[in-house]
Amino acid sequence: MLPFIWGYTWVPLKIGVAYCPPFTFAALRALPGGLILLGIAAALGRPVRLKAALHVISVGVLQTGGFMGLTIAALVTGGAGRISILANTWQFWMLLMAWPLLGERLRGSQWSSVLLALAGLVLIVEPWKLHGVLSAMLALAGAVCWAAGSMIVKLLRRRHEVDTLSMTAWSSLFGSIPLILVGALVERKSPVWSVHFAWTLAYALLIGTCFAVFLWFYVLSHLPASIAGLGTMATPVFGILYSWAQLGEQPTVLEGIGMVAILAGSAILFAWGLKEAPPRSGAPART
Repeated sequence: MLPFIWGYTWVPLKIGVAYCPPFTFAALRALPGGLILLGIAAALGRPVRLKAALHVISVGVLQTGGFMGLTIAALVTGGAGRISILANTWQFWMLLMAWPLLGERLRGSQWSSVLLALAGLVLIVEPWKLHGVLSAMLALAGAVCWAAGSMIVKLLRRRHEVDTLSMTAWSSLFGSIPLILVGALVERKSPVWSVHFAWTLAYALLIGTCFAVFLWFYVLSHLPASIAGLGTMATPVFGILYSWAQLGEQPTVLEGIGMVAILAGSAILFAWGLKEAPPRSGAPART
């Protein structure tokens, strides 16, 4: 169910930027989302006290402020399906960052997955053309932000025991601060409230963020993290199909080949992770 939810989220986000400046839209999604997730954590009896504040703030600025703000900004001129693919390249940037930061060298089929992803990026971005390059760069910058935030999470978990749901809520709250500042100081425009914008915000906030995160933790409690992650690989595929069906965004031949290359790289990467994952212990899996 998660790939259906997260894949479709790109469609209402694309519709929503027609009614609201992107960073303001991202703030309207992040701030209430963090409050709701914190309430869910409290209702489930999870610890809600903020731990490792500096790390959590950094994760929020990168993964909420950076990823959410930049990818929604990319949707202003970029197609939903195209942006969903580029935004989901974070896993490849994470691999490259883990080498110098964590000493985790690329091994075996990981190299082929990265090379396929890079080839796919070139075909999608088409750097020999100026049209569409800005939106692609914004989406890729958002993916890099998510990967950098993931590196901080890995370092955090080496030093502290934290509850993932609580950390997600706090990082969303802290990450909303730069979004609010950019929206107030740079965009200086208010949302055009309408039925269309209301439902896009409602879906992005309640379904794409809160319900999906709750569902993700439910999946993690019943499956190993590697298998759960494998199931989300189809997210950009559904993003492409939904945007094609509802928004009429038909990929070009080069974009289609590039998307297939990136998805093939993702499949190789997740298959490698599934093979290398240690047997599941009795404790619930966490990311």
